[in-house]
Amino acid sequence: MRKTFAYGMVLILLMSLIACGTKNNSKTGESSPPATSSSSEKVGLTGDFEIQYFVGGYGDAWWLEVINGFQKANPKLHIKQSAGPKINDQMKPRWIQGTPPDVVYIDGAGSNERQMIDDGQLLDITEFLKTATNLDGDKLTDILISQPTSYEDGKNFTLPLVFGSWGIFYDKALFQENGWSAPANWSEFIETSEKIKAAGISPLIHTGVYPYYINGGLVDSAIVAANGGDGSILLKQANLEEGSFSGEAVKKALNQIVELVDKQLIDKGSVSLNHTDSQAQWLQHKAAFIPNGLWLENEMKNDIPAGFDFGFIPSVAQEAGQNSIVIPYTNTIAIAKDAKNPEAAKAFLEYAFTKANAVRWAELTGAIMNVKADLSSSSASGVVKDAMGFFNSDTTTVAPVAVLNADVEKVKQDATVALTVGKITPEEWMKRLEDAAAKARK
Repeated sequence: MRKTFAYGMVLILLMSLIACGTKNNSKTGESSPPATSSSSEKVGLTGDFEIQYFVGGYGDAWWLEVINGFQKANPKLHIKQSAGPKINDQMKPRWIQGTPPDVVYIDGAGSNERQMIDDGQLLDITEFLKTATNLDGDKLTDILISQPTSYEDGKNFTLPLVFGSWGIFYDKALFQENGWSAPANWSEFIETSEKIKAAGISPLIHTGVYPYYINGGLVDSAIVAANGGDGSILLKQANLEEGSFSGEAVKKALNQIVELVDKQLIDKGSVSLNHTDSQAQWLQHKAAFIPNGLWLENEMKNDIPAGFDFGFIPSVAQEAGQNSIVIPYTNTIAIAKDAKNPEAAKAFLEYAFTKANAVRWAELTGAIMNVKADLSSSSASGVVKDAMGFFNSDTTTVAPVAVLNADVEKVKQDATVALTVGKITPEEWMKRLEDAAAKARK
């Protein structure tokens, strides 16, 4: 009986110790570790988690790979992907109704970062970014090429995921075949364009249906170049400062566009072409130059003719001896203010922003992720590596990222198209933009 009593006491003691050791001390969104695991081990996040991302020139291969990895790291998390080329318009009602996804990649037609912030749709991630680290232990802000944009009171609402550049693209093989030199300034651009025209090829084609291509690839760099290489003029425009759309620098840049119109160096069919149509015609050598973004090669990878060799110039509007101007774009990622699983959203950002994922982005998209990573030994395309050469050059000026108010941006696009077909003058372009900025200020 004494032995039975002793065994019973030992059993009670053991059960008590086990119960204490398996008490649930996990945070919200985490599951308790099994009794056989270390007390510091986590089994991952739980609950529902939704990601919205636009599928365009960068494709979806990177997203599928990264989301699959995040799913494996969090097997109990139910992940939903809302994606596609028209996802921004499809999801707009949910954003208005206050039932958005947890994470949104802000890119493509129908999206505007500034408008989403103005409408109070995005979560303030300022404090999160002060301490956020990736899976390698790197502080996120330490490995970014371009830092998050600070808005009112220095707050951050978005994290730049893609770092790219607008610019002018051409076929190196075509130029070598015809003895044409890649222009390094405006005089050379005009001279080369006239040679191209004489050869029966349109010098410049652009995406008239989406005028932000020619604005980013030509007009904005011309404005910065005319402003002595000082990119602060774009920030003044983004802040809707009075007079920022009508100064001497703006007028000089717009007159350069008029020179192209007057000399008939712009393909007349451009005004009715969307991005893929204009790009296809360019690939077929119906035009020699096209203003575009670094996603171009990847977007058209199935249509590139044999022997075609992508060439990239960040800007052509500068004078001889003046620095090239890079007009960068950063497609950002953000957390919805009304996110249902903000902890999973923050964890996803930390998971995505690693050097390994940055290398994979370059390999899978033909573009550059906003993370400092060595691409020299990667399978990234030649045009991406060429662009990195410009970005790292002492003779290149990188302008700041500036995002216009959505209404002002629309007026700018319409005005630029009208300018490229000779329907309005530079003075009328400037008046339209100043009026739009004044309206937005109110």
